[in-house]
Amino acid sequence: MKKIAEYARVLYEAHGNKAEVEAAQKAKRYDEEGNSEEAETWRAVRKAINEMRGSYES
Repeated sequence: MKKIAEYARVLYEAHGNKAEVEAAQKAKRYDEEGNSEEAETWRAVRKAINEMRGSYES
């Protein structure tokens, strides 16, 4: 889980509010390629970014 949080933090710092969309696009691409494990990882990254955005906006 620490790896997910690190991916999310780095992506958010690099892309700001667009990071969540980017993570969702990666998840979709991996789903389409049949790589459900990697897709699930990126869905978790997206969720972590969403949670970070909430804490930053408060």
